[in-house]
Amino acid sequence: MRTVAFVEGVRTPFGKAGDKGIYANTRADDLVVKVIRELLRRHPELPPERVDDVAIAATTQTGDQGLTIGRTAALLAGLPKSVPGFAVDRMCAGAMTAVTSVASGIGFGAYDIAIAGGVEHMGRHPMGEGVDPNPRIIADKLVDPTALVMGQTAENVHDRFPAITKQRADAYAARSQERYADAVKAGKIGPELVPVATRHPELGWGLATEDEPPRPGTTVEALANLKTPFRPHGRVTAGNSAGLNDGATGAILADEEIAHELGLPVAMRLVGYAFAGVEPEVMGIGPLPATEKVLARTGLSISDIGLFEINEAFAVQVLAFLDHFGIDADDPRVNPWGGAIACGHPLASSGVRLMTQLSRQFAEHPEVRYGMTTMCIGIGMGGTVIWENPNHHGSTK
Repeated sequence: MRTVAFVEGVRTPFGKAGDKGIYANTRADDLVVKVIRELLRRHPELPPERVDDVAIAATTQTGDQGLTIGRTAALLAGLPKSVPGFAVDRMCAGAMTAVTSVASGIGFGAYDIAIAGGVEHMGRHPMGEGVDPNPRIIADKLVDPTALVMGQTAENVHDRFPAITKQRADAYAARSQERYADAVKAGKIGPELVPVATRHPELGWGLATEDEPPRPGTTVEALANLKTPFRPHGRVTAGNSAGLNDGATGAILADEEIAHELGLPVAMRLVGYAFAGVEPEVMGIGPLPATEKVLARTGLSISDIGLFEINEAFAVQVLAFLDHFGIDADDPRVNPWGGAIACGHPLASSGVRLMTQLSRQFAEHPEVRYGMTTMCIGIGMGGTVIWENPNHHGSTK
């Protein structure tokens, strides 16, 4: 098996879904094109014809997110017609699965270099648009009816873990907003963003250069007064959850030796990954078995992980993970630059955002050898990827 290198990841600024969002009049595939072009622009040492495949994820594969978007986006981005592409769907873990899929191909020897990423334009394509779930899923009681509404699954996680109160969820959410704001001020979030030209029918052209969803200055007191839309007197609110968002991500993956030959940087090395299933009605606990599985496969323990990037679909889901592994909610190793509660969660794109942030944190922390990206996945799954820091003095190469 060859060593798989994460070269670099980029993303568009994330927008709010809907008619008033920055990408209301921007096509989803154009967001992907922007990301691919930016990766190539940043790495002129990579001959475009050396890209062996392009994997792009989307949860709702229809309209401008359909038609095998990995292939069409590659063509639109100007890659040679000899470069193939494909589409991926694993709901929120689409981009994560795109990465692990091409990384497996690199490790096996089928690819030398690939591009992987994801996109979601939830303003144009709300989750579940056009789907027709088999009625037996509910009629045969294969899953609880709440499994198909993500906010209700988060309420179910609160039920399962009563120690995770709304107060704890709100406190975590406020901290995510604060950490994100601090990271922006310090210039830690920004270098990975690709400016995107936007259009408004009345205001004309604009330029998206920063994330739209963050709510700076969010306080626990303000969060306490928000409505609980998924259950009367519930615990899940718009403030302690990620919003509905638009955006795209992308990354270059390569065999490490090929990367060195071409002069491509190596930001991370893949150590291992795992996906696992759980009861769909508590999909938020998916990262627990996925993480246990990948730790067992790699021979590592949770204490070996020096940095965690956990997708914040809901605060309760992050807290369930942290409680399970005995990690404090305010541990500085966990989402040090904030997370999706602040910057947004355009479903299938988010996995590469986690990886991109981890790779840049590695550069600042040579004392850390291993880091983790993990996320819950709709319909009852979790995914976890462990990475090695090439800047660490004890790394393998």
